[in-house]
Amino acid sequence: MIRAACLAALLITGPAFAEPVPEPSDYREDEYRAPVPDTLAGATVVDAVEAHDLWQSGNVVFVDVLPRPPKPKNLPEGTIWRERPRLSIPGSIWLPNVGYGRIAEVTDQWFRDGLTNATGEDTSRPVLFFCLANCWMSWNAAKRALEYGYTDVYWLPGGTDTWEFEEFPLAEITAQPEP
Repeated sequence: MIRAACLAALLITGPAFAEPVPEPSDYREDEYRAPVPDTLAGATVVDAVEAHDLWQSGNVVFVDVLPRPPKPKNLPEGTIWRERPRLSIPGSIWLPNVGYGRIAEVTDQWFRDGLTNATGEDTSRPVLFFCLANCWMSWNAAKRALEYGYTDVYWLPGGTDTWEFEEFPLAEITAQPEP
């Protein structure tokens, strides 16, 4: 039991001797599954317990930005493609693929529209971004939301990995229709 807990902590937080990751001045554009910084200028960084408190308040929009797995190319004709279900924080909206360092104009507009709809056009409404532990997608998405003018931005760097580790509930969610 202790061994499993230590292993889970190592997977979520990384080795205890790891160097702190400096916060970059711009978006991360490669190696999205890597250690992330402890900070995001302009945002409030929260752990799973703090995120759970925000979730229970019902006042914060939770935005999952885990990328949607692409349908494999060259599937034999007649093959049925079943997307893997996404277990996420209940009540979250899923806006996949908005956390890349560079996104297409149409994706940028789709992200803006998704946030506008989720917040009722209120850029002061609290919004929390997440994906998985050691995933830059949520860092990039939260940074982008700040640049869009959102003023109460939270970032959960441990994502659903730390949420699940705390034994908080998960639910299957579906991605918002993409452009």
